[in-house]
This record gives sequence, structure tokens and C-alpha cells, in this order.
Amino acid sequence: MPVISRLVSIVFRVAEIVCAAVVAGIIGHYLAQYSGHGWPEARWIYTEVVAGLSLLLGLIWLIPFSSGFFSWAFDLIISLAWFAAFGILVNAIHRLNCGSIWHWGGLTHNNSCSRWKAAEAFSFISAIVWLASALVGIWFTFRVKKDSAPPTYGRRRWGRRSAV
Repeated sequence: MPVISRLVSIVFRVAEIVCAAVVAGIIGHYLAQYSGHGWPEARWIYTEVVAGLSLLLGLIWLIPFSSGFFSWAFDLIISLAWFAAFGILVNAIHRLNCGSIWHWGGLTHNNSCSRWKAAEAFSFISAIVWLASALVGIWFTFRVKKDSAPPTYGRRRWGRRSAV
């Protein structure tokens, strides 16, 4: 079973890296073109930092060691950060009159709405993949603890009364 969980983990890590690279590229393009000051730039910088951290951690944890499964707490934190970045992008897209936030059709068009929706879609997908990676890590961690626990052989635990 560890081989299957390792393969699933590698697939998740590659998906995390791809999603982070797409979001970093799109938001980085907008940051390079932005000339104003204020709040929207801070939102984009946050999203860019989350994408950069995701790229770095995804590449580090892609190296096949079993200790990568024990990083599930960090996977959960990065997932929550991606959900926050998704919320930031959803809040920013309301000003563009691009339609519903869940209508991701037409992502291949080369216009502002399609690029924003692509960044929004990949940030949501990244959040889900990081969450799934955390769940695989939790499953692996507690499965390993259960399998490595010493057998009790019917001994009584402290504090329990004997029936005799």
C-alpha cells in the first residue's frame, strides 16, 4: 500500500506545482503591468507569495521520501492559504463584470476576463489538491502509527478493573 500512496502523493505534488505556476504567471503578469498604488496590489502580492511558497514546497516535497507524508499540517495550512487567495481573486473579479465566478467556460480566450477566471480556477484547484494531499498524509501517518504500535496481547491497561 505505501507504493500507491507514494504515487498518489507524487501526482498531487505535480498538480500543485502546475497550478501554482499558472497562478504565479497570470498574477505576475498583472503585477508587472500595474502602475497604481493601494489595496489591489496587496491582494495580488499575497496571491503571488502563496503561489511562490507552493512552488517551493511542492518541489521540495516532490522528492520521494516517506517524511514527505508527515508534512500534512503544512499541506493543510497551504490549502487554507489557497482558499484565501481564491476568495481574494473572487472579490477582485466582481469589479470586472465577467459574469459568474463559477462560469469557467471560455478560459482559452485571450482577454482580461479569461485570464482572471483562469487564475481563479487554478487557485481553487490548487486549494483542493493541497487539501487532498493533506488527507493522504494524514491517512499515511495514522496508518503507519497503527501498524507500528506494539501488540498488547490482552494485557490490562492502567485504570481498568479486573473482572475477576
